[in-house]
Amino acid sequence: MSLRANLVLATCTACVLVLGAVPGTAGVAQAHAVLPKPVAYPARGQLAHQQAMDDGACYGWARQQTGVDPSRIASAPVPVIVPGGERVVGAARGAAAGAVVGAIGGDAGDGAATGAAVGAVAGGIAHRQHRRQAAALSAQMQSSNDWALSSYWQAWTACMTGRGYSVQ
Repeated sequence: MSLRANLVLATCTACVLVLGAVPGTAGVAQAHAVLPKPVAYPARGQLAHQQAMDDGACYGWARQQTGVDPSRIASAPVPVIVPGGERVVGAARGAAAGAVVGAIGGDAGDGAATGAAVGAVAGGIAHRQHRRQAAALSAQMQSSNDWALSSYWQAWTACMTGRGYSVQ
């Protein structure tokens, strides 16, 4: 290989490593924040045992009214999609195609180096697109979970308030 081809190949390899193209090292991981349970205070002197019974009854009623079970939502993690390796795959494909084209032109090494650089850039574009899609999916699922929990806690609050509790 020529000095130019070696330089291009070394530069591509460095870019791939610096940009984090090693499979599994880049991804979307978002914390799943669960809406906290409101606190109910006895407003009519209810004892702890009575409050526990009322809480259970309101749990069932709110679940029936909303179709939401907060224990399922709280235990269901938002999916984490970990894309990775697109740059490496792109560089490999580009190098293979470049070597074929370069061999026709008389210098497979230069063709492979140029193809690897182009492939790494194309793989980087695919990598960023996958990350955006994963982030959008995670945000959508988190928003849906938050809305469902909010609806459930509103129903639970109405039930507990009706049973003589002050809810905050």
